[in-house]
Amino acid sequence: MATLSRKPGQRFTLPDWYTNCDLLSTNAERQRSVSHQIRQEARILRNETNNQTKWDKHDNCTRLNERIDSVNQWKEALDKCLTDTDAEINALTQMKEAAERALQAKNLPMDVAIECLTLRESRRAIDVVTDPVEDELHKEVEVIDATKKDLQQKVSEAFEQLCLLQEACHQLNFDHRGKMEALEIDRTCVSLSVNSPNISYKVNPTRVPVGSVTPQQWDQYSQYNKDRAEAEMKAAVELREAIALTIAQTDNELEAQRVATEFAFRKRIHELERALDELRWQEKNTLEEISEMQEDIRRLEDDLRKKIWNLKLAHTRLETRTYRPNMELCRDQAQHGLTDEVHQLEGTIAALKQKLAQSQDALDALYKHLYRIQTDIGYKTNSLMLDNKCMDSRRKLTVPAEKFVPEVDTFNRTTNRTLSPLKSRQLELA
Repeated sequence: MATLSRKPGQRFTLPDWYTNCDLLSTNAERQRSVSHQIRQEARILRNETNNQTKWDKHDNCTRLNERIDSVNQWKEALDKCLTDTDAEINALTQMKEAAERALQAKNLPMDVAIECLTLRESRRAIDVVTDPVEDELHKEVEVIDATKKDLQQKVSEAFEQLCLLQEACHQLNFDHRGKMEALEIDRTCVSLSVNSPNISYKVNPTRVPVGSVTPQQWDQYSQYNKDRAEAEMKAAVELREAIALTIAQTDNELEAQRVATEFAFRKRIHELERALDELRWQEKNTLEEISEMQEDIRRLEDDLRKKIWNLKLAHTRLETRTYRPNMELCRDQAQHGLTDEVHQLEGTIAALKQKLAQSQDALDALYKHLYRIQTDIGYKTNSLMLDNKCMDSRRKLTVPAEKFVPEVDTFNRTTNRTLSPLKSRQLELA
């Protein structure tokens, strides 16, 4: 007999079946409601996020453009500041070179002043005097030294200011390069879009890079660089004006001293010429006096020789009359007359000899003084030649070097001149 088999497991009741169907329907409706709510919320979220994303992108593009404008404004300001700084560096460099040329130009006046002092050391004897010319030459050396020191100081200050300007310019260049790179980066960022091929996820893009600064610090940095460059340019302008003033002042001081020195030279040369004229006049008169004295001595000698012969005659007469015989040996008028004549001639000869000796002494004194006069003429001539040579050398201060031709022979320090009568007489005696 066959048996009915049953599926093993739990069996549900019909109410359970209906309950399950209702539960499924209810859950389905609830899930659809939830799904509908989520879909609505998703649509709202999409709309809101799309709007937010669009506005965020727009705002950030606007911010980037504003940042580009700000950076570009600073770049243009730095461009102008760099141009001004370069121009000021060039201007200060030119002024520094002008000061260096002015300093170099002071070497010639110094060499000329020292040459004049050295030449005047060749004066001899009484002409080695501390005169106004020497005082002015020493003062000229002091003025040149002072002007050289002033110019050298200005050159050093210009060099230091150029270093500061170049340092400020370097800092501006560094800042300017940073601005250029930032502009390029920000413009690249503005040009990017979702369709750009090179966009991707980045590792921790919201990190704050090391060395980041605040906008205030960024602005202060550029402002400091600009203010510093402007301050250095202002100092450079003032220094250029001071250098130009120093060059003008030193040139004026040196020119004034040159005029004073050459005035002293001309005055001293005039004094020497007057002294030489006086000495030559004295030499001429002394030579005339010597000639007259020599003639008078010759006449005295002639008179003395005549008086000696007269005395010999008187002696001979007296001696001859002593041979008269006996009573004829009378002291008569003739004897007295001859005796008086002898005494008179002896006195006359003594007086003539004394006067001849005095004349010889006077002639010797005249020759000695003539020698002193002629020696002093040589000293004065040498001093005049030296001062004229100094004046000729000083023409280099006013005449261009290529046009300068010495008026005095630099190598020949003697002149061909006639020997004095005293020296001619000494040579004849030798």
